[in-house]
Amino acid sequence: MKYRAPHIITEGSVQYQLGTLKGHEIQYDFDKLLVYLEAKGKLLFGTKFKIYREDREVIYKLCLYFIRDKARCEQLGIDVDKGLLLSGPVGCGKTSLMKLLKFMVPHRRPYEVIPCRNIVFAFNHVGYKIIGDYGNSHSFCFDDLGVESDGVHFGKDCNVMGEILLSRYELFINHRFKTHATTNLNAQELGERYGNRVRSRMRELFNLIGFDSHSRDKRK
Repeated sequence: MKYRAPHIITEGSVQYQLGTLKGHEIQYDFDKLLVYLEAKGKLLFGTKFKIYREDREVIYKLCLYFIRDKARCEQLGIDVDKGLLLSGPVGCGKTSLMKLLKFMVPHRRPYEVIPCRNIVFAFNHVGYKIIGDYGNSHSFCFDDLGVESDGVHFGKDCNVMGEILLSRYELFINHRFKTHATTNLNAQELGERYGNRVRSRMRELFNLIGFDSHSRDKRK
């Protein structure tokens, strides 16, 4: 599907103009992006959803990534061709943002947000086919990476998400397919969970963008 004006998004009877079209480039307005994200968030998650002022720095970086503002991303050490690993404490809004931000760029390839524990549950029932299912050309955001249990199929243990990340790494290297994830863990904890081999691959797979460790729990 082609979008003639991807910077103009209609939700119901309301039209949101996220920027201006200059030639073949969109010049986005961050304040207008925030207005749209809060409105769309309320539609997706309920009327209590809001963009918190203290989260604007993180959201600004995420917006720059999604709109592929290469110049500003380079200044911030963000590679627009890698995926995102969004980290932060429980309840800070990681999952909601990753579900929400893709609607801001309808002309970009969408991804599916999948809880890691669901993938492990599926592995326990179906087996190693699941690893192949997620090592394909589809785009995914693996939610709550690192706190899932190991998989067990016919008595054999498997670090399911570790194996999937290795498969996603091969896809990224060979075909540039992106992978995204959210996590409550820090880099050291992820290394302990998946081992140094996976951790080194994750450095190449992901840009790490993190909430402050003291970010409030928005669910309360």
